[in-house]
Amino acid sequence: MDLVCLDLEGVLIPEIWIAFAEETGIASLRATTRDIPDYNELMQQRLRILDENRLTLPEIQRVIAGLSPLEGAADFLQDLRQVYQVVILSDTFYEFAQPMMQQLAWPTLLCHRLRVSDDGQILDYVLRQQDPKRHAVEAFKALNYRIFAAGDSYNDTSMLGSADRGFLFKAPDNVKAEFPQFKSTQDYDVLRAMIDEAAREG
Repeated sequence: MDLVCLDLEGVLIPEIWIAFAEETGIASLRATTRDIPDYNELMQQRLRILDENRLTLPEIQRVIAGLSPLEGAADFLQDLRQVYQVVILSDTFYEFAQPMMQQLAWPTLLCHRLRVSDDGQILDYVLRQQDPKRHAVEAFKALNYRIFAAGDSYNDTSMLGSADRGFLFKAPDNVKAEFPQFKSTQDYDVLRAMIDEAAREG
């Protein structure tokens, strides 16, 4: 049985922190796992910036509510789910993702949670586990699924390496250069063709 694991931000939806950075004008919030491989370092930087600027979860959620999936993403995902089991593995947070999941017809999402004060201040984040994407792939493989995975950032590469076949999708040049073992594309139709080819090869 075949299962496809997809990253969320940058693959199916816009990068939420970049969108919020553009809304607030705070350039340092544009940093993502494409730029800073260490997720804890990245999140501590984000939390510090939010605290310094007194920015709250509801303000971020208002920006997210105005976003739409990347062009072609919803159709790609809908068609993919007709043939494969699909799970979204993301380092986003359930408190962020709900509007996007609704627009994508509620695919299964495994991600993290935030600790938030009564007045909406983001106090901390709670990881589901360390290196969760890789662990999820390994768990699905232990259930006798064959795994195809696609992502765009440093934090996706252990997932791609653990999958039976991993692909980079809409990845920046620095990630593609460091991980040439993964085929790369910017196009949903090409990604679907690569997944189908991998499935046929067995």
